[in-house]
Amino acid sequence: MRTRRTVREFSPEPVPLELIERAIAVAGTAPSGANQQPWRFVVVGDPAVKREIRLAAEAEERENYERRFPPEWLAALAPFGTDWHKEFLEVAPYLIVVFRIDYGLSAEGGKQKHYYVNESVGIATGFLLAALHVAGLATLTHTPNPMGFLAKICGRPANERAFLLIPVGYPRAGTTLPDISKKKKEDICLVLESPGAQ
Repeated sequence: MRTRRTVREFSPEPVPLELIERAIAVAGTAPSGANQQPWRFVVVGDPAVKREIRLAAEAEERENYERRFPPEWLAALAPFGTDWHKEFLEVAPYLIVVFRIDYGLSAEGGKQKHYYVNESVGIATGFLLAALHVAGLATLTHTPNPMGFLAKICGRPANERAFLLIPVGYPRAGTTLPDISKKKKEDICLVLESPGAQ
């Protein structure tokens, strides 16, 4: 897992759909509040739909970079060289749109409350990213904000809201990754043991 890295430059090389479906099956094994499994994974491979998503995402991202983002956030993003252009949304063979299901619907159409939705979908997304990595695929966690356009494009009902947009594919040959480091184990792990524990 230490070798997993975010990629922004994808190869258009086709990816077997079976790899994507298997990774989503792994994500579906994640724990969730009251076992309600409040997630939906929409796989987009149609070039026309990917283009529609790109255009909508770039419209929101342009607003973000030019008007909405505070200077501190733009400074934090500067080392990665990102901007509002999101060509990877068309180049990557697949996009996985992760939706959170905010409430269920009974057979009669009534609302059924879901519990710990964000936490549950976050855990499932972590499972998904790990499974895609193990399958040899590269990913990018993309959160154009606001993301309401994704539910409309993907034809999702009112109880489903976009949580994350994940381009998936193989990295482009010669892709260089930002020189970043992760915190050491000692910086993130605190062990509390009873006296005399072995």
